[in-house]
Amino acid sequence: MSDVARLTCVADISRLHGRERPDAIAIDFKDRTTTFGELDRRASQVANGLIGLGLAPGDRVGYVGKNQDRFWDVVLGTFKSRTVIAALNWRLAPPEIRFVVDDAECRVLFVGRDFYPLIEKIRGELPGVETIVAMDGGHPEWPAYEDWRDAQTDADPMLPSQPDDDVLQIYTSGTTGLPKGVCITNANYLSLFLNPPPDVPAYGHDDVVLVAMPFFHVAGVNMGMNALAHGAKAIVLQEPDPREILRVIHVKGITQGMAVPAVILAIIQLPEAATADFSSLKRWTYGGSPIPQDVLSRATQVMGCGFMQAYGLTETTGGPVTYLPPADHDPARGKLRSCGLAAPGREVRVVNAEGRDVPVGSVGEIVVRAPCVMKGYWKRPEANAEAIDADGFFHSGDAGYFDDEGYLYIHDRVKEMIVSGGENIYPAEVENAIAGHPAVQDVAVIGVPDPRWGEAVKAIVATHAGHTVEPSEIIAFARERIAGYKLPKSVDFADAIPRNPSGKILRRDLRKPYWEGYERQVN
Repeated sequence: MSDVARLTCVADISRLHGRERPDAIAIDFKDRTTTFGELDRRASQVANGLIGLGLAPGDRVGYVGKNQDRFWDVVLGTFKSRTVIAALNWRLAPPEIRFVVDDAECRVLFVGRDFYPLIEKIRGELPGVETIVAMDGGHPEWPAYEDWRDAQTDADPMLPSQPDDDVLQIYTSGTTGLPKGVCITNANYLSLFLNPPPDVPAYGHDDVVLVAMPFFHVAGVNMGMNALAHGAKAIVLQEPDPREILRVIHVKGITQGMAVPAVILAIIQLPEAATADFSSLKRWTYGGSPIPQDVLSRATQVMGCGFMQAYGLTETTGGPVTYLPPADHDPARGKLRSCGLAAPGREVRVVNAEGRDVPVGSVGEIVVRAPCVMKGYWKRPEANAEAIDADGFFHSGDAGYFDDEGYLYIHDRVKEMIVSGGENIYPAEVENAIAGHPAVQDVAVIGVPDPRWGEAVKAIVATHAGHTVEPSEIIAFARERIAGYKLPKSVDFADAIPRNPSGKILRRDLRKPYWEGYERQVN
């Protein structure tokens, strides 16, 4: 029986390997390594520390910090205490961080050194936070993580876990400008571990897995979670720096990795990539967007490994709804624009506005029903009713179509989301950040083609009569209110923003001139 088949809950991940392979290295980060035995003991210490702080099953624990090894102590500790880890996007602006901490009702925050000033700035606006732990120590008021952890007993609390227990809460941007917490359960993760694509090898004990994507993304968490669940070695990078990725592929002998196409492009564009040693690599998974054929051709030549595309969403536990296996990356197959075939255990349909299947080749909304689909949005009953229908199908908001071989193609976005470099950006968030500028009468935000990032954020602004403003001023104004990756890359001006009779922005009309000559309306 495989390792993952013996898991009854995600808290068993460190227990299983800590018991059977205590001396095997689980995590490699900078100059530190952690064995599975050490990881299991530390998870128990964190669990007991959280219980000692009065946290009950279901309470949320926040993490604000860049990737590091100790993150997994905390994650596995929340699993053992039946609390829920909420990894916060550290790229958000202070008001956005405050909203998420408050919305998640976090009682405890673990904070990395880079973000001590940010949390200090908003500390008085976080009344629900009872304890803050300094992950890297050195804070005059907050307990240092290792001191706090090592003061706890390492006896496993062995609390019973249920399949429907929330274990992870990841925030995804909302169309109203308010992020929503996606609740992911034990059952969601177990289904993910147990249903790998049939023609793609699962991780094994001998694998060395690159974990470089940010942990506030479900893709970053999943790479680490999958590696640990299968007993592989996780090489954790603080950030997905292309030069550092290139270095560790050779030095650490990476066998499996994952990154968005923009990162793949950055890696192969490095001068030293031409002579780098990629011989250990077996497979590279990418997502967020299809890979351009010229990028794939060069990456295949330079990296020499198999590539697999995974199409999924935070709401599907980040697991692949569809996948494009390595064999279909042969340009002669004609499938590179596709995001592939339905993954095992996923019912994927393309439907019209009435929820009925559309014919092959016709565009509709992509919907999916699977054990990996989230339990729901945290305390958002109206959003849940809109997202998951009475038959249990999650409505992705992506428009696409099937070809006659069952391959799915993404055509457009029903919900108008912009995907730039793998980051999801909703126009309403950016519009809200710009609208308060004194010169702005009206504003619309759209995604336009970008050769590097796939799409770039563009703001179209109508100013008040008699007012003039420079694009740089608009961008600087927004910078104080939203994360840098959401900022417009460019600003155009118009006499008026086109709207329909009910006041809705006619975004499709605004996008049209920028997308002329493109076969589909996503890049």
